Amino acid sequence: MKKPMVSKLASVSLACMLLLAGCSDEKTGNNTADGEKDSNGKTEITWLNILHTASPPTDTIINEIEKKTNSEIKFSWIPDASKEERINTALASDSLADIVTLTILENSSVRNALKSGMFWNIEDYLEEFPNLKAIPKEIRKSASTEGKLYGVPFQKDLARNGVILRKDWLDNLGLEVPKTTEELMEVAKAFTENDPDGNGKDDTTGFMDRSDLVYGVFKTVSSYFGTPNTWEVDSKGNFVAEFETDGYIETMDYMKELYDNGWINKDFAVTAKTDQQQNFAQGKAGIYVGALFDGKNLETMAAGIQDNMELTLVNDMTSESNPERAIWSGGNGIGGLLAFPRSEVKDEKELKRVLKFVNDLIDKDSYTLMTYGIEGTHYKLNDDGAYEIINQNLWQQEVQPFASSRPNETGYNLKDPNPIKAEADEKIAENAEYAVMNPAIPLESPTFTTQGSELQKIITDATFQYILGDISLSDFKQAVKNWNEQGGKTIKEEYKEAYKATK
Repeated sequence: MKKPMVSKLASVSLACMLLLAGCSDEKTGNNTADGEKDSNGKTEITWLNILHTASPPTDTIINEIEKKTNSEIKFSWIPDASKEERINTALASDSLADIVTLTILENSSVRNALKSGMFWNIEDYLEEFPNLKAIPKEIRKSASTEGKLYGVPFQKDLARNGVILRKDWLDNLGLEVPKTTEELMEVAKAFTENDPDGNGKDDTTGFMDRSDLVYGVFKTVSSYFGTPNTWEVDSKGNFVAEFETDGYIETMDYMKELYDNGWINKDFAVTAKTDQQQNFAQGKAGIYVGALFDGKNLETMAAGIQDNMELTLVNDMTSESNPERAIWSGGNGIGGLLAFPRSEVKDEKELKRVLKFVNDLIDKDSYTLMTYGIEGTHYKLNDDGAYEIINQNLWQQEVQPFASSRPNETGYNLKDPNPIKAEADEKIAENAEYAVMNPAIPLESPTFTTQGSELQKIITDATFQYILGDISLSDFKQAVKNWNEQGGKTIKEEYKEAYKATK
């Protein structure tokens, strides 16, 4: 295995240079091959990983993880903002590591690399390791490419989304917590027209949304109308796109009514997520649809601005047309893969050593380290047994960068001291029972891989245009027809064949 000459506290710029220049074949230090044990009995691991924070972590938590896993880890960090470009470059130049974090599995370069045999198929090895063996079969299936599992899946919560409301505004107006889309619209109207904050000004609206049909209001509300999650498979194995269903049109009509009446921010189609959250935290709106754990972030952002803000979370919303609970699943609970290149992990012996490291990384102790840090340094257990951060700045510097590196984020039930975060954790866990999966995630469609993003733009543009009143329903249906003619029909046929092959 080629060993990048990078310290544990690797700078992002150095990581990028390594990706462009390639990794040296020269062995360093004690001259042991990566994945093999050095003279101290530790397994050496190199990891090409994604960084979601401004700076890489210091060695504090890395040292503790090394003790837990009996390893020596060398990271090469890629900034999240440039991950697609950098991973593409790394794959093309074979500048990889023992472990490669792949989070954009729909990327054509990634899919082609997986199908080419560049990475180990690990399915047959999972039973040898207790934590890997416990990965559910449905998760393995969703993370597979053409029926083969080319890495350890990042296990995420199946469905994180719901509705966050200003409970204090509901109380001010004598309103109950809404449980249906119809009631939610009435709340949006009241929050816009009835001065919910009592300041005597016309300065609030119902929904605060952003320019995102997936992680904003649209897709979650669409679940409440019974819309399938991206694709639906009929009894004959035919694939139907979500935007070809009645639920999708019903969602567009719902959003259009909100927009026409001013019960949603008028600039939602061009609003960024950060602006959406800041506007909500400043008291400009009372309904936020997104990840339920965003409630804690919104509270934090509102400190000193809306100190009286009280939130409530809803995860059991339904509609008249769809009285059954449903919520779309992001990635079917898959956040990507920890993949092992054959160019670095040379044989089964080395593969098993790296797999053991990942298995150990899934242990609760390792998860706690990568989530809260070290007891007494970063957190303490309060009287209720909750994990309370005691040094926020140190936690952000030394622990937070590892949040996206945890192979499994579910099932540990570590209690958060923040009531909204604790409630969000409970409701996200409840969502799993009602999660609607995307049946196409484990399937292969060459046309989708090469043209999917371009084709989706046709639908995204037409959806916004319909909601904003720029086109009619017949115009929208023409856009769907164009999507089919320009490649959508081929995608459906390819998915049908791939789906048939799995039966």
